[in-house]
Amino acid sequence: MERFERRTLAGQEVLLAAEAGPLLDSEAAALQLIGAAWELGGRWIVWPVERLPQAFFDLQSRLAGSLVQKLLNYGLRFAVLGDIQPWLERSRALRDLVYETDRGGDWCFVHDLAALERRLRGEPVQRH
Repeated sequence: MERFERRTLAGQEVLLAAEAGPLLDSEAAALQLIGAAWELGGRWIVWPVERLPQAFFDLQSRLAGSLVQKLLNYGLRFAVLGDIQPWLERSRALRDLVYETDRGGDWCFVHDLAALERRLRGEPVQRH
């Protein structure tokens, strides 16, 4: 089972996944993640960028959309935590997606936990 650190940020229960562990790279992995999150009662799953496969950032692979949609369908919210600048530099489609998620919604890309907390409070996201 996935290991999480449970935190409260801006009044919301957040499950922070460990930096080390298996990649979130399939629907089966997403379903295991959903089960763990439901058991712990968190609303937001915060997932380290290091634990996402390259295909997640290649939007043509549709992996990001498939995995995130599965989480959202089960009432969870999802934050990718870490530096995604290398992928942003290579993909206009990803830059557009990040721009849209920065405007609000049920999933996002954040550089650090302080940025996630600001977002959860409804403050604007600032990119580095």
